Amino acid sequence: MRLLRRILAALAMAGIAAVGIRLGGSGGVPPQHGGWRPLELPPKQPGA
Repeated sequence: MRLLRRILAALAMAGIAAVGIRLGGSGGVPPQHGGWRPLELPPKQPGA
């Protein structure tokens, strides 16, 4: 029974921490510039 209470307490603390991190996040607007660029490949070498 004591082990079960410890497990439940650990799960409760992890849940509280997760909620705190989730609510304390900065949020905001995602970046409006940057992102993926086309990859420039070198010309193929014959016999490679």
